[in-house]
Amino acid sequence: MTPNVPILEFDPTPEAIIEPSQVIKPLDIPQRCVLCFFPDILQAHHEAGHLRQVHRLYSEMGYNPVYILEHEGQSLTVTHPGVGGPLAAAFLEELIAFGCRQFIACGSCGVLNMDMALGQVVVPATAVRDEGTSYHYLPPGREVAASPAAIVAINKVLNHHHIPHVTGKTWTTDAIYRETRAKMEQRRAEGCLTVEMEAATFFAVAQFRGVTFGQLLYGGDNLGGDKWDERDYLAQGSTREKLFWLAVEACATL
Repeated sequence: MTPNVPILEFDPTPEAIIEPSQVIKPLDIPQRCVLCFFPDILQAHHEAGHLRQVHRLYSEMGYNPVYILEHEGQSLTVTHPGVGGPLAAAFLEELIAFGCRQFIACGSCGVLNMDMALGQVVVPATAVRDEGTSYHYLPPGREVAASPAAIVAINKVLNHHHIPHVTGKTWTTDAIYRETRAKMEQRRAEGCLTVEMEAATFFAVAQFRGVTFGQLLYGGDNLGGDKWDERDYLAQGSTREKLFWLAVEACATL
């Protein structure tokens, strides 16, 4: 018997009351889109003239610019995806309604293994659905997978540049202040390498809408030791810069 829990009451009806394709007009923007979680990198490249703003997304936090990047003869859409599953899903929905179809995201994550170095590149192939948004897009289930084509593209780029990386499972959760030690150990025991807030949501929305989605992460704070270690992960400017361009290159090949 299904527990009487609202989040498990999945409705497979394809059309919602507010359907993005009915309220958002398509834009003349590239189908390939890089979602970059690094506002410092986006701001620097916009100020340098590498990113040309063509639109903006909106939430109650304010406006979120949508840019065009010209890279080796190709045009790509670039924007910040929003933090947390609900906002990330909404922005992804709007970008799909605009006309984007292939997505590569780049961001940071917490690591669950003390031996995973700061800056370690991780490619999440699957995500444990310990958040809420994915349950509105797919039937209840423990995990959701990234798009195989995106995984291939990302790994091809990383191998081409001889960048050490691991491909595996991530833990997506809504509540950074409720990552208890018992739950962390449970996730680690089931094979999770990392923890973050959006991957399961991204993968579920992508599957529901029939678009391609993959993600690159770098190892940030460490949750696997006796005490949480921030490791100053937000100050890793060169790592964030490199990950952005790796995401651009992978997206351009899709």
